[in-house]
Amino acid sequence: MTMPRISDDEFIRLFKESESVNQLAKVLDVDLRFIYRRRRALENKHSMVLETKNSSKHIQANAVQSSPSSINLEIENGHIIVFSDAHFLPGRRTTAYQGVLWAIKKFSPVSVVCNGDAFDGASISRHPSIMWDSTPNVIQELQACQEYLGEIETLAKKRRHNVRLVFPIGNHDARFESRLALTASEFRGVKGFTLKEHFMNWEFCWSVWPNSEVVIKHRWKGGIHATHGNTQAAGVSFITGHLHSLKVSPWTDYKGTRFGVDTGTLAEPYGPQFADYTELNPVNWRSGFILLTFKDGKMLWPEIISTHSATEIDFRGEVIDVSSL
Repeated sequence: MTMPRISDDEFIRLFKESESVNQLAKVLDVDLRFIYRRRRALENKHSMVLETKNSSKHIQANAVQSSPSSINLEIENGHIIVFSDAHFLPGRRTTAYQGVLWAIKKFSPVSVVCNGDAFDGASISRHPSIMWDSTPNVIQELQACQEYLGEIETLAKKRRHNVRLVFPIGNHDARFESRLALTASEFRGVKGFTLKEHFMNWEFCWSVWPNSEVVIKHRWKGGIHATHGNTQAAGVSFITGHLHSLKVSPWTDYKGTRFGVDTGTLAEPYGPQFADYTELNPVNWRSGFILLTFKDGKMLWPEIISTHSATEIDFRGEVIDVSSL
């Protein structure tokens, strides 16, 4: 394929005016990899960040997104760490959480995605209390989330200063604002009444697209075959949390191979968040998270990082002690 002769200024202008990298590749009639290589070269040459019209902007220190949205990362090469369903509790650091810190140190990801339900919200649930159970109140849970997500944020930025911290909203996270909207609607707009205002450096959304062939969001279909059903129906690789199952389901057709992924839970499957309502019955849940790797704009097979013991994770055939992190 003959590459177009186009000046730096013209390429930058077209890039900024395009809806997506894919659209620009079609306009110039070139391979997608040409666009990624040219963008990277220009960013390095001019010390700039090139974003298309639909690229989400980082949240500024004094600004809050007005509503959840879809975020486009347009990743060519690099790693994304995706964890979900942490249901953070005060003073409870799980092995899977320690594993996320280990993975950030090892892989210096271009993005870390908290794929929903970091906040549990048991005390403001629509479900009644079970017997006389005692759950952390909102401020205790909020402080726990700030502590743990703050540690992830600090480490991720230390490893890569321009890392994207993205937070697709989960059904438990939504309890924070839903309860306020239901019981104190007259306080709409008051500072601190939205969850995102407590995590200003995380980009809140409904879904995040690493590229046009992969989407990450908290949930879609349910049931034991949800991962398979998600990617088959969506036509793209579909990364979800919510079901705590931690698994990868490949699906192949004439378009090639894509993946349905469940990112498991960062909590302990039999932890106190779940003990009462599951009545400690067996649950088909697994503690861990997912590593996504992109090479020349294509996602490789998603990799599972799972809890092996009280202090260890397993990954790529190795057992790794993460207790000292």
